[in-house]
Amino acid sequence: MKAMILAAGRGTRLAPLTDHTPKPMLAVKGKPLIEWQIRALAQAGIRDLVINLHHLGEQIENHLGSGHELGVSIAYSHESALLETGGGIKHALPLLGDDPFAILNGDIWTDFNFARLPAQPDNQAPAHIVLTPTPIWRDHGDFEYDDGRVTARGTHYVYCGIAVLRPELLYDQPDGSFSLRDTYFSLLSQGRLRASLFEGTWVDIGTAEQYNALNT
Repeated sequence: MKAMILAAGRGTRLAPLTDHTPKPMLAVKGKPLIEWQIRALAQAGIRDLVINLHHLGEQIENHLGSGHELGVSIAYSHESALLETGGGIKHALPLLGDDPFAILNGDIWTDFNFARLPAQPDNQAPAHIVLTPTPIWRDHGDFEYDDGRVTARGTHYVYCGIAVLRPELLYDQPDGSFSLRDTYFSLLSQGRLRASLFEGTWVDIGTAEQYNALNT
């Protein structure tokens, strides 16, 4: 399975930390966040990666290069304009191929075992997402869940920024910028969004306070 790390965003809520450093390159315990993610993917046997780039993306590409030193192979999807999550993935489809692939937001810290991801969503669903119970530091959740299915929008679980997608999910989406979240909501309304639960360590690094707490 291939995996795509979404690393193009500006990280505006983390300014001024992200004014001169892309968020995935911020150091966690002395190592760039994205490097921790790549090592976790490689440990799970996922070594064929795509990374999308926009804001200060050359720093990411210069640091990681081909990925050889981390035991992976990296292809880069350059965005001249920021395409958001959905648009960025669709833009990268020629690099991702025709088989289901994993995605990972480039701004999360987690001890999730990526070997737990299904090789593909079930036959009735083009997307399988990973949820976690809503942390106390989040104002609200995203979804409700029951027995492998996302049942409603709600407060009890948040999307971890980890998923397995079928590429055809994005074939009919318009070119340009759009959010993958809206695509998930559309699948939910059709009863076609699957999920699994994760109850380990997960942090969405959205603010300087969260980033500082993670490092301490």
